[in-house]
Amino acid sequence: MENIKNIIFDYGNVIFEINFKRTQNALLQLGIHNAEQFFAHQSHNSLFDDFEVAGISPDQFRDGIRVATVNPHLSDAQIDEAWNSLLIGVSEGNHQVLLDVKEKYRTFLLSNNNEIHYNWIINYLRKEFNMENYDSHFEKAYFSQHMKLRKPNVNIFEQVIKENNLNPNETLFIDDSPQHIEGAKKTGLHTLLMDVHPEKLRVFLQQHGIL
Repeated sequence: MENIKNIIFDYGNVIFEINFKRTQNALLQLGIHNAEQFFAHQSHNSLFDDFEVAGISPDQFRDGIRVATVNPHLSDAQIDEAWNSLLIGVSEGNHQVLLDVKEKYRTFLLSNNNEIHYNWIINYLRKEFNMENYDSHFEKAYFSQHMKLRKPNVNIFEQVIKENNLNPNETLFIDDSPQHIEGAKKTGLHTLLMDVHPEKLRVFLQQHGIL
């Protein structure tokens, strides 16, 4: 893309496949009857927002699920299994795609995440890819629970821009969530809505002149 020097990538359903339906079904099995409203792609219960900015601990999150299910006897393991059912994995070849993009641009990761999912992902990366983190794939990886900020709020984009001395007019943000795209636009970032499966990331970037 013309004039673009920096790219900020979302993680879920851009690089790493996630499946909201699986988690909705798992929450339904735990006893949350309105699971599709309770946890969805574009809106969800405030419990999840609070967890993504480390406003509550993993134990408080689990207690919130117990309250929502009206089942105080759910174990931590049952809750974590349901919650982690969202996570599928990195689509084949996408780590190499990121390295290829990094050769041409300054690249960053910006993910709404939480402690339970983050720990699962780090263990997955170690087991499947012998990776400890994403330090070699991005100039810097940002996760909402470490920043105590989350997308689509403007302040999370402003922090990434400021810390890395980025010119928004030279910076592209790629995300699969329309509401996050709208937040990024408010800071002057260029945006692309990822509307294909993450296994097509390379093709998507090629189609938009990035690779």
